[in-house]
Amino acid sequence: MTDAGRASRPPRAPRVRRPRRDRGARESLLSITLGLEAFMFFFPMLVVYGKQTLPAAVAFGGGIAAIVVLLLASRMTGSRAGVGFGWLLQAAILATGFIEPFMVVVGLVFLALWVFCFVKGGQLDRQNAARRAALGED
Repeated sequence: MTDAGRASRPPRAPRVRRPRRDRGARESLLSITLGLEAFMFFFPMLVVYGKQTLPAAVAFGGGIAAIVVLLLASRMTGSRAGVGFGWLLQAAILATGFIEPFMVVVGLVFLALWVFCFVKGGQLDRQNAARRAALGED
């Protein structure tokens, strides 16, 4: 393209980015927890395949589906329904102990982390709201 062709284009308008939505501590912590669970779920999928507990298609299909669902759920923690879905996923991860018994231990560890993040995140959100109210920011 020649310089003359470039000169005939109208200038582009600058991109305007929307400001990011403020996320609370609870939402952030629960989202991180579900992301870690999604990352972790890769390894039990390999164990179930390696021990031939399930057929390969079921092991990999179920594992990948669980990873995708956990990642999608991590984006939903800003709503009550998303948090409720997260609680349901904690139960589902515990239930994978019927397929691989060690998953009960892993599920309990992540359940404890989920409960801690739920409680502590709520406390931090309340403290931050009180601080903002005291400073008159809201």
